[in-house]
Amino acid sequence: MTSIGGSSSAAATLSSSVKFSPCHLLPPSEFPKSTFSPHRTPLNPPKCTLRSENPLPQNAVVSKPSPLEILKASSADRYTKEKSSIIVIGLNVHTAPVEMREKLAIPEAQWPQVIQELCALNHIEEAAVLSTCNRIEIYLVALSQHRAVREVTDWISKLSGVSVSEICKHQILLYNKDATQHLFEVAAGLDSLVLGEGQILSQVKQVVKTGQGVPGFDRKISGLFKQAISVGKRVRTETNISSGSVSVSSAAVELALMKRSVASFDDARVLVIGAGKMGKLVIKHLAAKGCRKMVVVNRTEERVNAIREEMKDVDLVFRPLSEMLECAAEADLIFTCTASESPLFSKENVEMLPSIGEGVGNQLYIDISIPRNVDPGVSELENAIVYNVDDLREVVDANKEDRYQKAMEARGIIQEELNKFEAWIDSLETVPTIKKFRAYVERIRAAELEKCLSKMRGNVSKEQKEAMYALSMGIVNKLLHGPMQHLRCDGNDNKSLSEVLENMRALNRMYDLETEIFLMEEKIRVKMERAKK
Repeated sequence: MTSIGGSSSAAATLSSSVKFSPCHLLPPSEFPKSTFSPHRTPLNPPKCTLRSENPLPQNAVVSKPSPLEILKASSADRYTKEKSSIIVIGLNVHTAPVEMREKLAIPEAQWPQVIQELCALNHIEEAAVLSTCNRIEIYLVALSQHRAVREVTDWISKLSGVSVSEICKHQILLYNKDATQHLFEVAAGLDSLVLGEGQILSQVKQVVKTGQGVPGFDRKISGLFKQAISVGKRVRTETNISSGSVSVSSAAVELALMKRSVASFDDARVLVIGAGKMGKLVIKHLAAKGCRKMVVVNRTEERVNAIREEMKDVDLVFRPLSEMLECAAEADLIFTCTASESPLFSKENVEMLPSIGEGVGNQLYIDISIPRNVDPGVSELENAIVYNVDDLREVVDANKEDRYQKAMEARGIIQEELNKFEAWIDSLETVPTIKKFRAYVERIRAAELEKCLSKMRGNVSKEQKEAMYALSMGIVNKLLHGPMQHLRCDGNDNKSLSEVLENMRALNRMYDLETEIFLMEEKIRVKMERAKK
């Protein structure tokens, strides 16, 4: 796939082409027509106007615009009317064929760079990437749903070379609660090709590990993935959904047994290419099915030796990557599971391999890599049959009925965890109010303490000052305790979310905290800081 670089789209920053001039008090009749939208009713209070080439009237009264006035005069005003959205955009094994998924696959080493590129787009606050053999999904926290989707879809298209229209035919696109539920089902193994597979949970954990410290993998997206990990663990602990053939690797081994002329590995000449996570699992499942000898091709012998230590009853023969074709010439069953971005086996080099012998049948290639390690053209040869991850459905369908009931139990757990997460996300709306209210009260406390000390004209010892400070802090903290408790909601108490949000709005009204504007200022500040970097 195309190497990820700094595309012009990804490098986009907040537009600086629109500038604002100070508000000047004019009669409503003298307001420029462009100030009012046809969808808004003109109000008497003046609004900031876009700067024009015409100078201000000399008799105009110039005043510094407030953040609210600037915000209302700008297109950013729409952000105060809607919360940030959680969005998932991508393709998976249920919506797109392997030919499409491999074009969009993003290597794990490039995930941090991708997060930063996505967050450089105008409407993206936070991002995460989950790219596996079965899916490529991008999770976002966005300021505007439709603009964010358009920006990211364009970015994916430029990255992969796949047209936007083609991506839209196969993509999944979910918002907020649906997007959250989707990730929880992914982590639980309910959305996998192999229902209940365990490897996907490790891949979700890797998203969090890779995202640590990366600008853009912030509070909401990090909280979403950490909650998904908890869901995945809980589902596997409280249900038996992980029993049976529950990974791509184990399904690949099952498929090989089904497709061999003899349903055993006793006399099979097995070659495994790749000794990473997937390769190791393939080796383990082969051993569990009775395969006692196999050749393992890998770049280095270190990983093969580590597997040998775990599986001392299996004869693992290491061969370097340079001897891959020689090893393939002597094998009748070949598993490929590497991270190579180009095919390891082309039609031409497989065609040149000698026949594997009379009565053995065709050479089987089980390719569970994304991008694929075996060129699709190999399947056109008479002596070779190629299966990829999409062909595992045959194994999946045979096992799905056994785990259907367990999946229903898992969905009940997911719903409970979804309610908790939604309460946590919604309660974050109160955080700016809490900060503003604390700052408001602290200003009063500090001012009153200073006033008291000044009246005492310096006749106060250090110990007395400390005691007075502690007294003022104690009074403030006790007074704040009640309001703070009523502004917090984690889903574990009896307070409803609507009650918490109503408390927040009441506090904003009583103390004129302008939390929405504070929120918008914070969002713009974060975007501008990222743009400078």
